[in-house]
Amino acid sequence: MSSHPIRQIIEACDRAITAQDYDSLMHHYAEDAALVVKPGMTVRGRDNIRKAFIAISDYFQGQLRVEQGQMQVIEGGGDALVIMETVLHYPDDLGGTVTTLRRATYVFRREEDRWCCTVDNSWGTDLLDHQDGAGAN
Repeated sequence: MSSHPIRQIIEACDRAITAQDYDSLMHHYAEDAALVVKPGMTVRGRDNIRKAFIAISDYFQGQLRVEQGQMQVIEGGGDALVIMETVLHYPDDLGGTVTTLRRATYVFRREEDRWCCTVDNSWGTDLLDHQDGAGAN
């Protein structure tokens, strides 16, 4: 069985993040998309998402590597909810590499002949552990 087209898009996004190819990455985001940068910080719109990915890459000294594990795609009403494992590899302060597993959630919208990411939340439900009573942002 072939993989879902959204899995292929996410794989392409992961390659673009690793390669710091932000033009290719932004092609897969809706103009009105939202990116959860970290708990309490969400940016909206392609321009701000691009800037956030550049800042994230800088924070990890250009050495962030992203890949995916298990994935479930649930479609309904022209949208798709993606629940998946996101694996992050990045340098630590001692010259080694840290590997972190997140259970991410994403929302994609069908626009004409392609899927576009509208909500990118690599933190997944872990955001609930970081609530400060401020509610959604």
